[in-house]
Amino acid sequence: MNALEDVKKNFLLKEQVLSVYATKNSEAIRLKEQEEDIRPSFFRDTDRIIHSLSYTRYSDKTQVYSFMENDHISKRMTHVQLVSKIARTIGRALALNEDLIEAIALGHDIGHTPLGHLGESLLNEITKRELDEEFGHNIQSVRELMVLENNGIGLNLCVQVLDGIMCHNGEILENRYCPMKKDVKEFLREYEEGYHSLDCVSKYSAMTLEGCVVRISDVIAYIGRDIEDAIHLGLFRREDIPKEISEVLGSCNREIVNTIVLDVIENSINKPYIELSEKVFQALFHLKKFNYENIYKVSTTKEQRDYYRKGMNMIYQVYLTDILEENHNSIVYQIFLDYQDQAYLEHTSCKRMVIDFISGMTDAMFLCEISKYLEN
Repeated sequence: MNALEDVKKNFLLKEQVLSVYATKNSEAIRLKEQEEDIRPSFFRDTDRIIHSLSYTRYSDKTQVYSFMENDHISKRMTHVQLVSKIARTIGRALALNEDLIEAIALGHDIGHTPLGHLGESLLNEITKRELDEEFGHNIQSVRELMVLENNGIGLNLCVQVLDGIMCHNGEILENRYCPMKKDVKEFLREYEEGYHSLDCVSKYSAMTLEGCVVRISDVIAYIGRDIEDAIHLGLFRREDIPKEISEVLGSCNREIVNTIVLDVIENSINKPYIELSEKVFQALFHLKKFNYENIYKVSTTKEQRDYYRKGMNMIYQVYLTDILEENHNSIVYQIFLDYQDQAYLEHTSCKRMVIDFISGMTDAMFLCEISKYLEN
């Protein structure tokens, strides 16, 4: 018992060297009470995330390119690990809470659909039509961890972790990220609002500086790595990157990551916000535009998008009918609903159940399922 007390003291000593702007483990807030554990709260949350079923499914989810015959192309699992590493590098330099950073980073894309952002937009079309709501992967990430995991009971993660995940939107670039003070009530209000307005979600600010670090690290992690994937696939040459970008940030992932990370650290140390220099921010802004035109915009063809849209709508109707008719031989029961808590089954609409199920699919499962109906 004395040895365990010594371990707890060692954890507390580590907190004493953190920045005054860091989030302490003693500040962790949970929505439900739980027994004490030798692990600090945010460290424990990371363990819960990596042992979750939705974390396991990262390994077969798209980052940008789906179903490519190339083993070197990034998957969602690679991306979240890169975000975690980059964010912890920045966090260590700024003396922030690395445990909180790691939990947010590893959980931030849990709610991503199969087919990446294409799948997200297709499922959003269905959600708007069927529920008069919107589907965003960051809100779904919180839903997975707070509601769906652990057989519909949730993982009881700290509010600071859930909030950082909800506010991670790496598609929106800013030159300064400032944490916003909020309590549990405000976090839950934003979460509920997120089902109705993706515009509001994109403007959310994290309640912790660690959440702000993950948000910029999300951009840093994908911006250069996507270039490497595109070059591997022969979409363009490294020399095609405009000089005004490459001369500031570099032209390969290693250079881009190093430049931005050092710039963030230099401009954010001992400050209550995370900031980029104007020079690096402008170059990064133009690099995002370059990537959009040369990578994301052309990552799928119109024929592929039409095929996947038809397939997603098809399986949505099939699963919805199976639930309404209580067809327990259906895969939606065998893999999902038969394992959910009674409270989830009683308080969730059939349409939302189907959306939850489809959003959690891997690329391979999604393709297998739609091929059953589109090729018959």
